[in-house]
Amino acid sequence: MAVQSSDQMAPMQELLAGQHLGSDSQAVKTSVQEYYGQTLANSKDLKTSACTACQPPPAAIRAMLRDVPKEILDKFYGCGTPLPLGVEGLRVLDLGCGTGRDVYVAARMVGEQGSVTGIDMTPGQLDVARKYVDEYTRGVLGYARPNMTFIEGQIENLSSIADASQDLIISNCVINLSPDKASVLREAYRVLAPGGEMYFSDVYCDRRLPKELRTHPVLLGECLGGALYVQDFIRLCRQMGFMDPRALETAPILVTDPALADLLGNAQFFSTTYRLFKVPGRLEDLCEEYGQVAVYKGTLQGNRHAYALDDHHTFVTGKPMLVCGNTAAMVGETWLGKHFTITGDRSVHFGLFDCGTPATTAAAPCAPGGACC
Repeated sequence: MAVQSSDQMAPMQELLAGQHLGSDSQAVKTSVQEYYGQTLANSKDLKTSACTACQPPPAAIRAMLRDVPKEILDKFYGCGTPLPLGVEGLRVLDLGCGTGRDVYVAARMVGEQGSVTGIDMTPGQLDVARKYVDEYTRGVLGYARPNMTFIEGQIENLSSIADASQDLIISNCVINLSPDKASVLREAYRVLAPGGEMYFSDVYCDRRLPKELRTHPVLLGECLGGALYVQDFIRLCRQMGFMDPRALETAPILVTDPALADLLGNAQFFSTTYRLFKVPGRLEDLCEEYGQVAVYKGTLQGNRHAYALDDHHTFVTGKPMLVCGNTAAMVGETWLGKHFTITGDRSVHFGLFDCGTPATTAAAPCAPGGACC
């Protein structure tokens, strides 16, 4: 039987076959390595806002960033701040860590008993990341030994990471650069421990881009060419085991370079932070009602009065909130569980649950070079 080319495949077939960016995955990786290892000297060289953080991080994280070495901050490329507060003692993995900005911050957040591992395929960026490990962990944080490690490798193949060994996976505007996004999510699900979470920021599109735009070297390097149509991303998550992807925050991306804007036409791009929970056998593809109630205790760092699980679930401290079975599992059977009290079980089903819709107020667009940190 003849093998189908990517031009003949349906969109989801392409994604599952690792051919969303064409059949030559090594050419894609080489192009990305050259763009981030040679073409870009720092974040000011970017032509769009896609690979810069457009929304300021929480005040606690902004304070932590002040102690991160300047060289690492200057070479930061990311579209969000995928660093949830209250992660003391957790095992964290950063996919596509680059020079390690988020790893350095996470090393402080998890404390001396936690651990952070960064993985990246670009040796030049890892050289920068490793340069300050001892100075930062021992000198700035006062730890007896470093709690962070950097590994050269591919995010599509996490063979150096054991099954069910991570509590939290973070990633910052990297998965769009991968030619095999299905393998990235499959491997993430494998290495997450039950009750773990993938909490990450990336770039998405409101439509499927034609092949010539997906493989355009500048659009690819700027995190636009590889951006998935958001509905295809959700379909892919479910196929890999993440049954109920939750969007936390979204901001539109501006393309101000005239030539790139002309190529892209009416396509709209967004930076979104998603949360993917691994709760095997407990998350359904629709929100179902079982009469369960969740109460937030107000104990997560930086969230004393309220906690936003996603863009349409904000828990007010001490206030009972009727939730669907999926939400009850997310806040009660994961690393968040100690911060919530869940009443009720799934013994009686009351039908489909109206989980509401995201807030309609859009965040301000990201501007090129607009890292707020």
